[in-house]
This record gives sequence, structure tokens and C-alpha cells, in this order.
Amino acid sequence: MVCDRCITAVRSTLERLGTPPVTVVLGRAELAASPTPLQRQNIAEALSSIGFELIEDPRIRTAEHIKRLIIELIHHPDKHLRTNLSHYLSEQCHHDYSALSKLFSETQNTTIEKYFIAQKIERVKELLEYGEMNLNEIAHHLNYSSTSHLSTQFKMLTGLTPRQYKMQKPGTRLALDKVQPHTEKI
Repeated sequence: MVCDRCITAVRSTLERLGTPPVTVVLGRAELAASPTPLQRQNIAEALSSIGFELIEDPRIRTAEHIKRLIIELIHHPDKHLRTNLSHYLSEQCHHDYSALSKLFSETQNTTIEKYFIAQKIERVKELLEYGEMNLNEIAHHLNYSSTSHLSTQFKMLTGLTPRQYKMQKPGTRLALDKVQPHTEKI
């Protein structure tokens, strides 16, 4: 789940099934009690019908948690983007970063860093479309070392310079759960 509409859809589905959630946040719903096997199956089917799935594998659940943390870090302004990513993830997941990195690479077929960069570029697209910040301000806001560094990464991932992107028709942004990292070295 990556947006407020997703959270609302999951909450409504769980309530409709008679299993009201205690909390629903990005990627996770907490129920007051463990569901029975039949309830679990009904929940899985209902969520599947609206495009979601239950994740049973703890390794994939951890990778999804890492993705959720990165999305929150980049796309929510109250987060501390200037923090060291490896330290932040280790602290939030209560695991050594090298273990998290290995698990993420094995389950997602990409590295945490590439995923992080892909999310940052998606945020750059969003900020360019809003037009409220210039490229220097966006680079500072997203903790790039320079505008040039941002522009280089942006062109590598999109094939366009930020200026070219801004001049084209809007609507080429991806849903956050569809963002895929670039496969070449960044």
C-alpha cells in the first residue's frame, strides 16, 4: 500500500469482513486478534480482488518493510532524508544493514541503493510537475550533493534531462509501488 486511498480500501475491506483493523499504515494492517484460517483465506481473497495480497514469507515481508521505509523517507516531508540510509534502515528494522541488503537483493532482484535512487527520481518528477521549486531547491530538498548529480541520475533513469521532462506532457510518473530501479550502474 502506498497511498491514503490504498489504506482506506484495505481498512474498508477488513471492516466489511468483520475483522476491523487496529491500525492500517503503508504496507501493513494490524488486527486486534489473529484471524482464523477461514478468515485469513477470506481476507486474502478480498484483498486480491482489489489488487492487494497477503505476504506470508517473512523475508519478503522484510523487503516490503524496507521499501515502505524508503518511500516514507523520500515522499513524506517530515522524514529525515539527510540521515544515513544504512543506519536508518538498520535502526528501523532492528537488523544489521549487510543482512538487510543481502535479503533485499535476493528477494527483489535489485539493491537497496538502486531502489532508493529510483524512488528519489520519482520524487524529483513529482516536484518538477508541481513547479513550486527550482532544480537547485529540489536537489537540496532531496539531499543531492549537487544539481549536476541530480541531473545525471535523472537522465540515467528517465532518458531525459529534468528540463526536458518538465517541458513534456505530465502524467509519466509511476505509482510508487511500480517504481523499478535502473539496471545500469548509477
